[in-house]
Amino acid sequence: MMRLSFFCIFATIVFVTGQDQDGLINSNVERTLDLVSHLPKEIISVTIENRGTKATRYYDYYVEPQHVNNVAYVGAAVKGKDNDDQGNLVIKQETTDKTKGAVYRIALPNDLRAGQTITLEIEVAHVNALRLYPAEITQTERQLVLYKANPYYYSRYTTQTQKTTVTLPTDRAESYTQTPKPVAKSEQTITYGPYENVAALTRSEITLHYENNNPFLTVSSLNRWIEVSHWGNVAVEETIDMYHSGAKLKGPFSRLDFQRRPDSLSAVKTFKTSLPASARDVYYRDEIGNVSTSHVKEMQDQVEVEIRPRFPLFGGWRTHYMLGYNVPSYQYLFNKGNQYVLKMRLVDHVYDDQLLEQVTIRIVLPEHTRNIEFYPPPYGVERLPNEKHYTYLDTVGRPVVVITKRNVLFQHIQDFEIHYTFDKIMLFNEPMLLVGPLFGLFCLVIILVRLNFSISRNEISEARMRVQAVWDQVVENNLKRTGFYQKIDDALNTYKTNKDLKGYNEQRKKIENELKTVQQDLAGLQAKVKADSADSAEKIAELQRLDTQQREIQQVLSGLAEKLVGNKLAKPAYLTQEEVARTRLREINARISAIINQY
Repeated sequence: MMRLSFFCIFATIVFVTGQDQDGLINSNVERTLDLVSHLPKEIISVTIENRGTKATRYYDYYVEPQHVNNVAYVGAAVKGKDNDDQGNLVIKQETTDKTKGAVYRIALPNDLRAGQTITLEIEVAHVNALRLYPAEITQTERQLVLYKANPYYYSRYTTQTQKTTVTLPTDRAESYTQTPKPVAKSEQTITYGPYENVAALTRSEITLHYENNNPFLTVSSLNRWIEVSHWGNVAVEETIDMYHSGAKLKGPFSRLDFQRRPDSLSAVKTFKTSLPASARDVYYRDEIGNVSTSHVKEMQDQVEVEIRPRFPLFGGWRTHYMLGYNVPSYQYLFNKGNQYVLKMRLVDHVYDDQLLEQVTIRIVLPEHTRNIEFYPPPYGVERLPNEKHYTYLDTVGRPVVVITKRNVLFQHIQDFEIHYTFDKIMLFNEPMLLVGPLFGLFCLVIILVRLNFSISRNEISEARMRVQAVWDQVVENNLKRTGFYQKIDDALNTYKTNKDLKGYNEQRKKIENELKTVQQDLAGLQAKVKADSADSAEKIAELQRLDTQQREIQQVLSGLAEKLVGNKLAKPAYLTQEEVARTRLREINARISAIINQY
């Protein structure tokens, strides 16, 4: 009983859903078929009227069976009285019927009640729908293409009135089907209709054979690499394989003819790529290296790169290049605490009327990223399993989100989002990986230079080190001795002024005791160094002898001062004898300095 109830409910839902659209008709259709580029585009303005008794929320757009595999994009928007009053609608592709074609279900913004009307603007882009006819041309010939289409708006609903306007690149049409009537041609446009009371799923065929020398560029493969850094930069690099998908070049290429006619019809010499306005450090390279013929122009809302390959592209010719740039991360990366959101365009504008047959996008996130969630643009893409990427100072590898899509057009330049968690403390992981080993290395070097790894003792080196240590002490004692003699001279000068003999004798006796201590230290050092260096011991003994002579001269100066103070010696005689003694002192000090300086 329960199974029967579920079946009845399901059947009722299907019946109601099918009945919802039975009352719809296309009261007016204005269809524009743009054949200017190598990608035929349809802009269909259709006014829908609900003449049924029940409201409906969906409108089905049908693609003819012969064009099912050629449709790369279907978009729809509501169009009111004002052309700017538009809103993108949700479209879902339903099942494909071999006899009726593919169905795209468009969700209306509100229920369309009985008697109400709404105007939709449907945009459809086709790929690989043109046939080159002839398939091969010479360098100077015009490029002709063949296109077959339905002059009627293909729909499951009856159409009251409709008109199809075909726009050609030039006014040169080799031939075009002139039925069903009425058909009118005016320069670059051919108008089919208006037609009235066209039945549902009406099919007919018209053939257009016309000249089209616009660039037939196609990207067979585009690999887009986006590397996110939390240190303030997002690096983008695209590796592109491109070919000319127009009529193939027949015969050899003549550089002379090309120079004579620089506007060579179907040849592609240059094209323009649009990058984000904040793009910097732009580079354009191929297998040989940097291509210097490119130009970068910074504009208010974009950075325009003029791509000029090393050779012009004729039909069937290919080129391969890499284009890269950097953008600041603050414009694309947002966070709240440890939660981050990356919002970027899936692809860039590679060239006008672009067709990217196979696109692979790899988004490299920082190491230790987790809880990765990918939110695609509002159209279908395929997400492959995550990969790992290792670069400098990585330990566990950086997660890589891989996305692929076929037949990417200009309309697919929309944003995607990646939500993930990243602990900010991990920003210091790589700096510490660099600082830690360096710090350890420095500590190891400090320890190693202080260790003695010699197996046997070097007696000569050790003796030299002991001698040098003794002489360091000799120099120190000599400095003390010089200071003490300076104090004796100062006391002698004071005595000649105040004539205090008692005070002078006390002070001199005290200084002489300290000099004896210094002399004893020198004697000890002499005995210590004698075993390692007899020459050093002899030099110290020489210092001792010179010190004894200096002490004797100092006593002579003291005696002369006492005679001068006691009026036992005239001042001129004193000065003469003092000068002789001072000269002797200077000679002794010079000899002492010469000995010290040797070590």
